[in-house]
Amino acid sequence: MAVNTYANICIAGAATAIAVIGLILSISARYTKQVYKNYLVTVFSLLTAYTVSNLVLWNIPEENGNVFVSYFFLFCESLFSSMILPVLNSFLLFCAEKQQRKNPFVYFAVSLWGVYFILLVIAQFTKWIYYYTPDNEYFRGPLYPVLLVPLVLLMVVNLFALFRYRAELSRRYRIAFTVYFLVPLLCMVVQMFYSDVLMAVLGSAVSALIMLLIIVMDQMDRQVAQAREIAMQKSSINVLQMRPHFIYNTMMSIYYLCKQDSDKAQQVTLDFTSYLRKNFTAIASEDTIPFRDELEHTRAYLAVEQAQHEGRLFVEFDTPHTQFRLPPLTLQPLVENAVKHGMDPDGDPLHISVITRCIKGGSEIIVKNDVAKYDPSDENEPHIALNNIRQRLETLCKGTLKITPHEEGGTTVKVTIPLTGK
Repeated sequence: MAVNTYANICIAGAATAIAVIGLILSISARYTKQVYKNYLVTVFSLLTAYTVSNLVLWNIPEENGNVFVSYFFLFCESLFSSMILPVLNSFLLFCAEKQQRKNPFVYFAVSLWGVYFILLVIAQFTKWIYYYTPDNEYFRGPLYPVLLVPLVLLMVVNLFALFRYRAELSRRYRIAFTVYFLVPLLCMVVQMFYSDVLMAVLGSAVSALIMLLIIVMDQMDRQVAQAREIAMQKSSINVLQMRPHFIYNTMMSIYYLCKQDSDKAQQVTLDFTSYLRKNFTAIASEDTIPFRDELEHTRAYLAVEQAQHEGRLFVEFDTPHTQFRLPPLTLQPLVENAVKHGMDPDGDPLHISVITRCIKGGSEIIVKNDVAKYDPSDENEPHIALNNIRQRLETLCKGTLKITPHEEGGTTVKVTIPLTGK
């Protein structure tokens, strides 16, 4: 056996081992999102098929009768290796959160792969690109470089896509895709002129494994960070607690109403109980809840406040749109903030409006009042913590909170929740 043949068998075996290890790691990655796992499993399945075909091809003895087998495994090797590139193109666009249906990079990738596939099929029936002699000896035809041109261009397209969407990718992902796009490209260019060593096979396997490790590490860090964030949010949500004097005033109101108006005392007790139940449920929740539940919580709170400030607190609900979810304790603390800062025993009555509407790309909640002005220092108060609400909106549903004071008095608070939220 020639030295270069033995070396190539070792390289093909090492590449196959790396591909199999990568496939096992992709399947067993516990902290990787399923869609990422699907892409990685697909890549390493194709890479395993590619390297195995290459390994078998190099172990076929050069004897009569094996020409068909050689053609078959060379076709499989060429096909599976080329299929990785469009998959990586799709994976890149997914990681950059870009639409793939009308993306020009997708069209280029699919078109170039289609050209390559046609040339590969032609190669099986002519001697223009490559062929085997009856003695099972492999030779490149005069048009062999033409076969590799679509693959090189496909890699260049992927590099352009990486450069175009680099701002949408994290630093780790930029490194991961750069390694996999650049290293095999350089190896393939070298192998076009020096065919004695399987540089492209080894380069593809090693760079794919590096890409896998970088992405899995990033996904693990994201999962750990998300778990830490959820734990922090679960802890910090407890700062959105009821005001002690609100509980005290409510209990005293019920006490006096028991003698003055027993029916009203019963209703306030029922509303206050509902408020407490919703509050405790919200504190224990780790996920988003239906808006209807948050609205019921807010109504219960306002019913208690209106009982205490009879004739001085007026609330208007315009909430036809309720089919969406939001973090617990979002609307109720905003309304409580409006009541707390707007209610003045010696001033005018307070009017509050709660509005919901379906907008393009999501849902919107608007809380208006005609008296209370937003004070940035309120964010430091434990029972309001508007920054806490803003952070939970961003974490749980990618929502936003915007506060706009009015020059003539009053404040508008706008919460926007995109459809991508939970």
